[in-house]
Amino acid sequence: MSREAPIGSPELGGASRFRRKWAARVLQWEFILFVILVLVFIINSNLSPYFLDLGNLLDSTSNFMEKAIVALPMTFVILCGDIDISVASIIALSSVFMGMVSAAGGSVLEIMTVGLAVASAAGFLNGILITRFNIPSIAVTIGSFSLFRGIAYVILGDQAYTKYPKAFAYFGQGYIGNTPVPFELVLFIALAIVFAVLLRRTTFGRRVYSLGNNSTAARFSGVNVSRIRLIVFTLNGLFSGIASILLTSRIGSTRPNIAEGWELEIITTVVLGGVAITGGKGNIWGVIIGIFLLGFLQFGMGLINVPGKVMNIVTGFMLIFAIMLPGFLKQLRLRLEGAAVAQKE
Repeated sequence: MSREAPIGSPELGGASRFRRKWAARVLQWEFILFVILVLVFIINSNLSPYFLDLGNLLDSTSNFMEKAIVALPMTFVILCGDIDISVASIIALSSVFMGMVSAAGGSVLEIMTVGLAVASAAGFLNGILITRFNIPSIAVTIGSFSLFRGIAYVILGDQAYTKYPKAFAYFGQGYIGNTPVPFELVLFIALAIVFAVLLRRTTFGRRVYSLGNNSTAARFSGVNVSRIRLIVFTLNGLFSGIASILLTSRIGSTRPNIAEGWELEIITTVVLGGVAITGGKGNIWGVIIGIFLLGFLQFGMGLINVPGKVMNIVTGFMLIFAIMLPGFLKQLRLRLEGAAVAQKE
């Protein structure tokens, strides 16, 4: 004979806690992104027989790994409550200077060193203007967005640098040993692990979160807010330089319009990964899922010849979706918690 547990009994309370626990997990942003990623694989594999080919999937990552690498420090920038829309212009500026060094007969090491130095200096300039003059990051990076891209156009005009050393091609086109795994993918995975540890396991990571939650409170608690922001923007510049090396190596040339429009896709990736646009909330793992979600979504659309303009519409929709859905999920969690409390009473 079955026995019903009385209201308020430990048995019923345990079942209620179990349901709330699993509801909270299912409503986590990372879990939802993972489900969407699985759906993207299912839909694309039905639309194109070439999508699930391992070689094609691995090769397709080269189309978004440079953006993915910049998305890692961009996560820190947005977590601080800032934004940087100059990253694509920094990539172009860095590539132009690398092209100049290559044209002058520079070695691979010299080309890379100049590219990283120029990009780091550009990021440092952003950080100095933001921290020393207390100018909002969006205003500064709008200006540097035009400045850096403008310098690239002034130097090159409608010309291009196309002569790079053969060894330089490996960084954007090479594979690990005799495997089909691209060098760019392995580099990204290694950097993503480093950033995940840096954000979650270090004092610096905790300070980044504190800035985004309340920069005034962080300052009064002893955090050097200006230094943290300066480091983050310089790091964003440095990684834009790394992306510039990989992109220039992959396409084998430099033009002033290189990486044009990438800033929107990079920011979309970070926000889609669950990082609050207002700062203080999010993690690297969600961003990683968001990177592969957008990357494989665009790869699948490319296989069925979806026009680039339609892809831009999808990217814009994903950004709006990413900004709006966390608020909806928060309201849903509050309703579930309210229902649980009412049930106990």
